[in-house]
Amino acid sequence: MPAIEGKVALVTGVSSGIGAAIVKELVEQGMLVAGLARRIDRVEALAKSLVGKKGKLLPIKCDVTSQDDVKKAFATAEKTLGNISVLVNNAGVLKAASLTKEGALDGVQLMMSTNVVGLATCAREGLLSMVKNKTEGTIININSVAGHFFLPFHGVGAYNASKFAVTALTEGLRNEVSAIKANIRVTSLSPGLVESEMSCQFQKEGEEGLFTEYEMLPASDIADCVTFILKSPQRMNVSTGEIHLKIVASKK
Repeated sequence: MPAIEGKVALVTGVSSGIGAAIVKELVEQGMLVAGLARRIDRVEALAKSLVGKKGKLLPIKCDVTSQDDVKKAFATAEKTLGNISVLVNNAGVLKAASLTKEGALDGVQLMMSTNVVGLATCAREGLLSMVKNKTEGTIININSVAGHFFLPFHGVGAYNASKFAVTALTEGLRNEVSAIKANIRVTSLSPGLVESEMSCQFQKEGEEGLFTEYEMLPASDIADCVTFILKSPQRMNVSTGEIHLKIVASKK
């Protein structure tokens, strides 16, 4: 089991939910983590809460839809913490976007810019960094079960499309890594419904929401899966992981 203590990880979308849970787990495991998010105040508060743990968190303000932001963030992380060996592409958005309604395309564009182009931009910078520094690396794209089959909920078709794109991009990235013979693992980690701001936006207090009948996964479960992947031998690549535990448990 390889040691991850002291190694450098860059995680996107860490201001809440899955990203924050992953950061907490990695810092507790002793990793040096660059945490990227637009809401930098939340990341700074998270960093303060982790003082005294084995590792540390470096907050970096970054909008993954901006290539300039992403390049600057990677440069800052490398200069401050050292060579990056782990990239967790977690930043993502989910907006109800029914194409039968006016304004839906704004949500579609945001999801594609963040979930697809933003992820691809970070993957490119992570790969270039690892290749340049000859690092044994791991890239984990936080995908979704929505990237493997269609969710039967109104207004989430565009989100489905963005996550299907993540599945294809991950496979393509793995092929490219193999072609250049880089010692870099590439994983698509696909949770089901997770307790987060993303899912809770569909639930209004006192009313039934889109996902009311389902019991959601805690974000810490996803963080545990990330740790398992990172602690697996470098020769072992978890190409795809789907997390279905609890999702089908109905509250009715």
